[in-house]
Amino acid sequence: MTSATPNHHPVDHAKLEKLAEVAVRVGLQLQAGQDLLITAPVAAMPLVRLITREAYKAGAGLVSTFYSDEETTLARYEYGQEASFDRAATWLYEGMAKAFSNNTARLAISGDNPMLLSNQDPNKVARANRANSAAYKPALEKISNFDTNWNIVSYPNPSWAKLVFPNDPEAIAVAKLAKAIFSASRVDVEDPIAAWAEHNANLHKRSAWMNGQRFAALHFQGPGTDLTVGLADGHEWHGGASTAKNGITCNPNIPTEEVFTTPHALRVEGHVSSTKPLSHQGTLIDNIQVRFEGGRIIEAKATRGEEVLNKVLDTDEGARRLGEVALVPHSSPISASGILFYNTLFDENASCHIALGQCYSKCFIDGATLSQEQIKAQGGNSSLIHIDWMIGSDKVDIDGINADGSRVPVMRKGEWA
Repeated sequence: MTSATPNHHPVDHAKLEKLAEVAVRVGLQLQAGQDLLITAPVAAMPLVRLITREAYKAGAGLVSTFYSDEETTLARYEYGQEASFDRAATWLYEGMAKAFSNNTARLAISGDNPMLLSNQDPNKVARANRANSAAYKPALEKISNFDTNWNIVSYPNPSWAKLVFPNDPEAIAVAKLAKAIFSASRVDVEDPIAAWAEHNANLHKRSAWMNGQRFAALHFQGPGTDLTVGLADGHEWHGGASTAKNGITCNPNIPTEEVFTTPHALRVEGHVSSTKPLSHQGTLIDNIQVRFEGGRIIEAKATRGEEVLNKVLDTDEGARRLGEVALVPHSSPISASGILFYNTLFDENASCHIALGQCYSKCFIDGATLSQEQIKAQGGNSSLIHIDWMIGSDKVDIDGINADGSRVPVMRKGEWA
């Protein structure tokens, strides 16, 4: 007689439920009566269902989900008409922008295979990305200006898991990635909500210290790096939970380990090397080395993906300038895991990083009241892109530079000084 064994699923359902609860209650702090718009890969449907239940339990108005699927994305590259690669679903993004204007909360579940498009024509990929960026801008502006509460969490999609753990069978790779996601997202503890409250308090303490210093610039020194990043006039450091313009305090990124602010777009000098590969739109860009003059990248090299990097830098005028600088201790749980996730949400929280492109208006004192012109006048950058890449390690020292030129240690060997 054979006994039927229950099908063992590689993803721990109890922890997935906790992740859904954290997404709604910590990530979004969804309010009663508020609508929610979710985007997710089809593979993440188990998490979407749990989040949807959790959202309605929290009193959500309407929950609407838009799914992406790897097979249908690839079908476009295989059979799509040449002219179609300069187009995007503008109507959809206009609808999203309208939803965000009407106080709809935004939740993105990441987990797509980061290398999905690595074998496609880079020209088509670049054209599709550019068309998409332009179409998405009205919706993205609502998010980057923090008009509404938003959040990103991740799901261990099998194709992503196989990239992170290439030597394991799929089920084991998924189980390992799930475990890493749960740990980084702080849902592998008894009370994740309390754990997040404590973590947010620590990040706020760091931000408050940086804001009290009012540095004019930060100086990064390490192997292949000697970079001075001027900070925007009236910049403000943020970390952990922050309050959106609709008055809701949320944690946009789960996980998060960073405190970050806006650099001055015209005051970045020197050279810097990446400390981790950057996975961008299906391409791995490794060993990035760039040189800045007057805030602008005038020279860019990479041992892998250099062509894609240069296409990115040519997106628009602001793509060669910085929109964010972020400090993360080398001992962060994500760094300590030793895993390269090929996913910016995780990898950026393993190390100090800078972002090319668009700045965040909330990283200014009274940012919510500043016009685009004022933000620009104070050194804020504007671009269609916002791409983070890692420049921190246990060999990098950072000094804060005051207006009078005096220096204060901020990080030594990758740790808070």
